[in-house]
Amino acid sequence: MKTDGTLQEQAKSSQYVISSFISGALAAALAKTVIAPLDNTKLAFQISTSKKYSLKAALSFIRDTYHNYGFTALFRGNSAQMARIMPFAAFKFGSFEVYNKLLHVDEHGNLTPWRRLCCGTLAGLTATCITYPLDRARARLATMKEYKNLIDVFLKDYRRFGGSCFYVGMFPSLLGIIPYSGVSFFTYGTLRIHYKEYFGKDPGALENFGFGAISGVGGQILAYPLDIVRRRMQTGRLPPNEGVFFALFRIYRTEGFVGGLYKGLSMNWIKGPIASGIVFASYEFLKRFFVVIKLQ
Repeated sequence: MKTDGTLQEQAKSSQYVISSFISGALAAALAKTVIAPLDNTKLAFQISTSKKYSLKAALSFIRDTYHNYGFTALFRGNSAQMARIMPFAAFKFGSFEVYNKLLHVDEHGNLTPWRRLCCGTLAGLTATCITYPLDRARARLATMKEYKNLIDVFLKDYRRFGGSCFYVGMFPSLLGIIPYSGVSFFTYGTLRIHYKEYFGKDPGALENFGFGAISGVGGQILAYPLDIVRRRMQTGRLPPNEGVFFALFRIYRTEGFVGGLYKGLSMNWIKGPIASGIVFASYEFLKRFFVVIKLQ
């Protein structure tokens, strides 16, 4: 297995960047499939103004869905999720490596934490801008029975609302990804660096999973209310043309702070660290795997 120094050298090549795109896509696909039932449950509560959320209610929702519709219903919309999350993660991780190179992050033993934070933020913004229509389509497919598949969402919505509808809710997504993506990459990279300095070796798969889990929690607190607004905009639960900040205020006023702006957050505390841990650990493994294969 090659060291991080070797990987840094490989990062200078276009092949390494391509392997980062592929590794990010595969890692995200694995993570999202594992947590799909939790993701769909959280989404069902997020978009509803009448359902009162609690962990007990969420578990009951999962149980009732299984009993009434079968095991596969827990993964409804997962194919659409794959169509969204794989390109999103590919662009996020791939562009992160590109931005790292452009901004000379942590080169020659010089730690540049703020550049790392900046690269994480830019990577998240890049991926969101490119893949947002898929995110909206996935949310509608998962929560509305009128759509048969992802293509059906695009065709029906285009006929009814026009092409601009595919970007409804994008602004809160961009606002939310700034703290989430930036803090995630910053925290994960920082923990890996300190681990290597302290133990004198690269982190293993278990350590990478732990660092990924921790990094996934950091940005959630700031970004979560924006995720509520984003989901409701995507699924038509908010008045047309309502601004993000007015929507936040109205949700707070009518549903409360915990019951409205942070509705379903406890589910995120469960699924978020699991997903983030799987993504980062799988990404590191696959990235190194592709580099080793290329060098053989």
